[in-house]
This record gives sequence, structure tokens and C-alpha cells, in this order.
Amino acid sequence: MQKHIACFALVVADYDDAIDFYVRKLGFELLEDTDMGDGKRWVRVAPRGAQTAILLARAVDDEQRAAIGHQTGGRVGFFLHTDDFARDHASMLAHGVRFLEEPRHEAYGIVAVFEDLHGNRWDLLEPAA
Repeated sequence: MQKHIACFALVVADYDDAIDFYVRKLGFELLEDTDMGDGKRWVRVAPRGAQTAILLARAVDDEQRAAIGHQTGGRVGFFLHTDDFARDHASMLAHGVRFLEEPRHEAYGIVAVFEDLHGNRWDLLEPAA
């Protein structure tokens, strides 16, 4: 039996702001936006062609709101691979994505840390050949 991670939840403050960030600024696809009633939506986004999606889950109580932007304790918790670092880095900068460092070359590839709309840290990474 084959298994894969279908999606993972990322707690956000607002569905539409999160969709705007991931779709417009990062270039992800909006895979699904289904009204579940009572203000709840099932919203999935992913990079084009990805097998795993992000479920954008709007915080509904104080505990969830407190977790927004701190879901990995301040560490880089998400890793966005690209086949063209320079292209994607330039596009993300042009769309106002905040990078915390200049691109650097490591043994494993070209990488730079950026923040999502709530401050969660991500690596933009072009793996070494």
C-alpha cells in the first residue's frame, strides 16, 4: 500500500487573506474553497503539481488564535522546493514576501528563509543537483 500526506492544517486569521498570500504572492493554486456553514470553509492550496496541500484553517477560539504564526515555535517549519530559485525569489520579493536573509549556497542547495503572512518561517530551497 502506498501512502502520502494529503494535506496538513495551517491555522490562519482569515481565509481570504491567506488565500491571497498563498495564491497571489507564492503562486500556489487554490484547489478547493467549500463553504461548510456557520462561517467555516474547507480551503486547500498547493504549489502547482504538488501531491500535498495546505488546509487553511481559520482560528475559531483564543487558543487557536494564539497559535497563529507560532505553529513551529519560531523554527523554520515549512520547506518550499523550487526548480528555479532566482525566478521564485525575485517573484516573491516583487509581491512583498518578507525574506529574513539573503540567499545562501549550502551543500544541499540554494536557500533563503521567508515568513508567511502570519510570521511562520519557511525555506525557499532549490535542492542541489
